[in-house]
Amino acid sequence: MSSAPFASVRRSVAPLELFFDLVFVFAVGQLAHHLHDELSWRGAAETAVMLVAVLSTWALTSFDATFLDVAKPRTRWLVLVVMGLGLFMNAQIPHAFADRPWAFAIPLVVILLLVDVFAAVTAPTPVLRRHYHRVTAWAVVSVPLWLTGAAMDHGPRLAWWAAAAAVDMLGVWLAHPLPRDRLSSRGLVFDAEHMVERIRLFIIIQLGETVLTIGTAISGAPVDAATVTAGLGVFTALVCLCASYFQGGEDILARHVATTPDKLLPVRRAVSGQYPTLAGLVALAVGAELAISHPTGHGSATLSLLLFGGPILYVITQAWWYRASTGQAWGARLLACLAFAFAGAVTLRLPPLASVLILDAILIALVTTLRQVHRRVLTGMTPDS
Repeated sequence: MSSAPFASVRRSVAPLELFFDLVFVFAVGQLAHHLHDELSWRGAAETAVMLVAVLSTWALTSFDATFLDVAKPRTRWLVLVVMGLGLFMNAQIPHAFADRPWAFAIPLVVILLLVDVFAAVTAPTPVLRRHYHRVTAWAVVSVPLWLTGAAMDHGPRLAWWAAAAAVDMLGVWLAHPLPRDRLSSRGLVFDAEHMVERIRLFIIIQLGETVLTIGTAISGAPVDAATVTAGLGVFTALVCLCASYFQGGEDILARHVATTPDKLLPVRRAVSGQYPTLAGLVALAVGAELAISHPTGHGSATLSLLLFGGPILYVITQAWWYRASTGQAWGARLLACLAFAFAGAVTLRLPPLASVLILDAILIALVTTLRQVHRRVLTGMTPDS
């Protein structure tokens, strides 16, 4: 296959791409506030649907910016337009299932169609143009579902939008296949290192936005020993979650991508993993708000699900990626998830502060273990492996 000259050159992440990521990570706080205000199974489902919408548009645009070269003026304009639409869409998250469904759905639909059609027309190779024709075909299925859901009342809207979100998420996960027509990524010229850096920065910004959400909860709580301890405990948990990836884990990802013959596949897996990763951070943020607000109150199943279920989603996604991509560095993460589940069950009747401290103990043990695991994996990964 032919390739555009830029595709073979390693490009650093452009400031515009980082600016773009900030607009979409703004949704973290919005999603957490929605879940906090609608703390029920339906509220969780609504939050999940909007989370998928946010991340699907981020994923599609990020891949476009990499394939089509964000240094080109027309690609920069595409990113800027999506940023503006995304900012408006994300601002409507608290109202999407209330009185402003169209204000959320219309920007989303325009983004989906715009990035797909733009890439289908301007992609530099026939292989990529054919791929984006398939991406557009998937959008043709999901767009009517988003629009129909916006026209429905609050009750049935969730079902329509859930179906639309499922189509968009499966499309990202599976690389938008059609019958007897799918993308073959082995040997495809792709700036994988660029996308690895995008993912790295996106995770940092997600964690940063989670810190801001939790900081808002701390500022609204009384200043006493229990609240301060709970706030520091939640901060410790976030630091540990950050360290579980950035304490050598990102080097394993970069080394694996650099040595594998299929550059796109591990990056696709990493992008797909952003869905449960972001869901885990949103759940943890809401659980942290509840714990900081009433650190000496009564425990509950809801608090345990949020406080321990969030880290489970975050860590088990890492375990899945390492197991699927490198076959290493996943066992300790899986054991930590089992410990989270056990702790969530035994802390149902304990005060929230106790749950936070137990969460910290598990995470500190995990990070301590992963420091050794990552070092051992990196030592064994040679350029020819």
